[in-house]
Amino acid sequence: MMIAENGYPRLHALNISKDPLDDDGRPKRTGTMWTASAHIITAVIGSGVLSLAWAMAQLGWIAGPVVMILFSFVTYYTSTLLASCYRTGDPVTGKRNYTYMDAVKSSLGGQMFKICGTVQYVNLFGIAIGYTIASAISMMAVKRSNCHHKNGLTGSCKVNSNPFMVAFGVAEILLSQIPDFDQLWWLSTVAAVMSFTYSSAGLGLGIAKVAENKQILGSSTGITVGLVTEIEKLWRTFQALGNIAFAYSYAIILIEIQDTVKSPPSEVKSMKKATLVSVTTTSVFYILCGCFGYAAFGDSAPGNLLTGKGFYEPYWLVDIANVAVVVHLVGAYQVFCQPIFAFVEQYYAKRYPASYFINREFKLSLPGNRSYNVNLFRLVWRTGYVILTTLISMILPFFNDVVGLLGAVGYWPLSVYFPIEMYIANKGIPKWSTRWVCLEVLSMGCLIVAVVAAVGSVVGIIGDLNSVKPFHANY
Repeated sequence: MMIAENGYPRLHALNISKDPLDDDGRPKRTGTMWTASAHIITAVIGSGVLSLAWAMAQLGWIAGPVVMILFSFVTYYTSTLLASCYRTGDPVTGKRNYTYMDAVKSSLGGQMFKICGTVQYVNLFGIAIGYTIASAISMMAVKRSNCHHKNGLTGSCKVNSNPFMVAFGVAEILLSQIPDFDQLWWLSTVAAVMSFTYSSAGLGLGIAKVAENKQILGSSTGITVGLVTEIEKLWRTFQALGNIAFAYSYAIILIEIQDTVKSPPSEVKSMKKATLVSVTTTSVFYILCGCFGYAAFGDSAPGNLLTGKGFYEPYWLVDIANVAVVVHLVGAYQVFCQPIFAFVEQYYAKRYPASYFINREFKLSLPGNRSYNVNLFRLVWRTGYVILTTLISMILPFFNDVVGLLGAVGYWPLSVYFPIEMYIANKGIPKWSTRWVCLEVLSMGCLIVAVVAAVGSVVGIIGDLNSVKPFHANY
């Protein structure tokens, strides 16, 4: 994944030649339906997959798979609508939109562009917090699994999360000072390898656990009332919807992926096929991970499949999987923070062009006849941003609740509302026509799901705050 000049993530197909040029004067795109599918799968399969067993435990054997299938259908359909918005006007010769935000501005105008930008940046800020929590929990899981391997499962192996969050924050402060992160072209490849490593490890461990138990655990309705109260079951069910939504959120980079695809055939045709292939692949993978994790642990399925009270042996495989999570999230944090970094820096550079603090670059000599440009504003602003996300993570170190809230806040506006509204505007669908009503009913239904998921996650966070003191979380 790479970062465009305007700060938004941009993915590139391999071996793009400099000549000939495309209709927009840019190098000829060489991406295909298959490369686009690979990019989508890389973007979708992430740390959200680790919470699906817990989500299944809240919903049960009937509702769990049904909800995941429904999310996959909605994601596929709204993604095809979004793909139709890559070009404004004619789907073959119309003006290209290079980013999600470009498409919103072109289709819906400046006011919606601002609203979408606000939602996007809030979502990206939340993702940074979620990734900090997830990485710290995975680092603690490595230490805890080694402790249990040495002292047995009855030994006391509690670990405080604060040192690991601070360590992750320090690493991100250093990485965030790289001014041109797009030069790290290997980032997407490393992220893909790492995400498949820990996701496959989680699936494999789940299958092994089911074989060891010689039975399939769980029930048709999910966690039994008694283990939790009726109202707790309701809130946890809502929160599970947010967890599943988070796992399917990738619309924000779909246009960027589409911008790598060559034509003919038209980009929208290739992208619709790529969306079908990738959503089908990830849905099968998600259902397998969620179902085998639930089958292995039943009502006690951990909130994070690799770090909860689930797998401790083989400890070396658990360690490898959790290290893969950390490596993936170290890079992913930077990718998702770059749009915010670029937006703030470009805004203040334009507003205060004569500012010595904001615009002056200082050359720092490095060993090997290399140099690094230091910008004081970038140093202070990016460091402050990472410190803020780290502090909030230490105050709210609740993986499932935060993931559920992120899914609820981000899925409806970015994956459903804006794609539907852009499609309606671009196709000129008359208000109150049958098609318009169906699209708006779909959007309203997803909004209701997002609201209840957000409420469930907020209730979960409040409940956790009552039992865990900020800065004193032990696992």
